[in-house]
Amino acid sequence: MRILCIDIGDKNIGVAISDEENLIARGLGTIKLKEDFIDKIKEIIKNYNVGKIVYGLPLKMDGSFSIQTEKTMAFISKLKQEIKDVEFVPFDERFTTTIAERFLISADLSRKKRKKYIDKLSAQIILQNYLDSLNIKINRENVE
Repeated sequence: MRILCIDIGDKNIGVAISDEENLIARGLGTIKLKEDFIDKIKEIIKNYNVGKIVYGLPLKMDGSFSIQTEKTMAFISKLKQEIKDVEFVPFDERFTTTIAERFLISADLSRKKRKKYIDKLSAQIILQNYLDSLNIKINRENVE
């Protein structure tokens, strides 16, 4: 089963998906919160055989919750009521937007184009970090 990642913002949800081996993250796009986002997420789950949803948890620098963290948790709570057949996993998203922004600037994209891709790329970075953490854990177990 694949892993879906959602990066929840105030206007958009960045979306990324893993490959079938759960090694590589690929950005899928963004979903506007004004749209019927739950149906769109359900459609992605069905089309990609998703068994787990990783969501970015926006923590403060000291690891404590922020207003945005509370908004994200409320959003996930609603999503869990509608989507019951998958596991939900929070993952620290600190610095992902900054990393994505720097990457897009280094690619010499205009501010307008960066705005278009930032949410998708942030979700992809969160998911890739999550996948890497899983694979590091598996490799450590094999060494010991």
